[in-house]
Amino acid sequence: MHPNLSRYSCQVALPGFGEHAQYLLQQAKVLIVGAGGLGCPAAQYLTSSGVGTIGIVDFDTVSVSNLHRQILYCPDDVGKLKAEVACKQLQKQNPDVNLLSFTDKITPANILQIIDGYDVIVDCTDNFETRYLLNDAAVILGKPLVYGAIYQYEGQVAVWNVKDQDGKSSPNYRDLYPQVDAFQIPNCAVGGVIPTVCGIIGCMQANEVIKLITKTGEQLVGNVLIFDAQTMQSRIIKISTSTKTNITSLQQSADIPIISAAETKHGLANHTIELVDIRTDQERDEYNIGGIHFELNELADNLDEFNAGKTYVFYCSSGKRSAEAVRVLQQKLPGVKAYSLDGGLGEWNR
Repeated sequence: MHPNLSRYSCQVALPGFGEHAQYLLQQAKVLIVGAGGLGCPAAQYLTSSGVGTIGIVDFDTVSVSNLHRQILYCPDDVGKLKAEVACKQLQKQNPDVNLLSFTDKITPANILQIIDGYDVIVDCTDNFETRYLLNDAAVILGKPLVYGAIYQYEGQVAVWNVKDQDGKSSPNYRDLYPQVDAFQIPNCAVGGVIPTVCGIIGCMQANEVIKLITKTGEQLVGNVLIFDAQTMQSRIIKISTSTKTNITSLQQSADIPIISAAETKHGLANHTIELVDIRTDQERDEYNIGGIHFELNELADNLDEFNAGKTYVFYCSSGKRSAEAVRVLQQKLPGVKAYSLDGGLGEWNR
């Protein structure tokens, strides 16, 4: 065996795998979007298995509440960019893998350029806006997309947009969920999640990527695997053999007004803005910078707190949830002036 393959000897020895499959892995380029609960285990196993190039996309920073499930990070990493920390840690695990970090937020303006150079895209995101954007871009560029999602004790895995021998594309995310009201489904910070589900689903995603690249096994193409950690049962739901959607362009998302920490502090000093803390009760108790408080999923029930004569600045740990809150307010109360604190409390404290 070639010396460069010695660390992969156990997988090379697998029936139907061999050195050729390992060569395919080493030549492959995989992009992981989201370096959180799913992205961490997926990236770890794809790195250890010897995928040649791995890109990691995430503009968020590490927070204390991430540590129970995002196992690439430690307390010393709090406040640092996830994508950069993840690449640094993974490079230690396998120096032969080319690891690239992307810390810009994915938008309709940059997504096609970001994913274009990769063979397989891995959806480890935690919000529906990015998930739909990633799905549509993958369809437009003809990239297979390995999807994973978690909520509380459950998880889902699927493989989207794979062409068959006749050139027809398999179903994509919009075939399963044409449209989702994102504000009716709490994220992990609000709805909670058992950390082991993140590891299980993330590893399943890595497994599907390996099967796609090496053309081994039976892939989850046109199917969705649903896993329940409380009962340890899983089932596979068949969608169809080909897509029923026609995606030819990216949907432009509405711009969310943002405000810097410096501008916010100036506004507070001049009593021209009011803060709104959109985090959980636990996060609020640990640290806050004032303002009214309710969790994101409670916003729709507290619209009477807002009036058109004031300017509101929503804040959370990183700016993700506050941006969602501003989007809700734009839909429900278009006359109210609201901003999302850019970078959240991480930027505020810097």
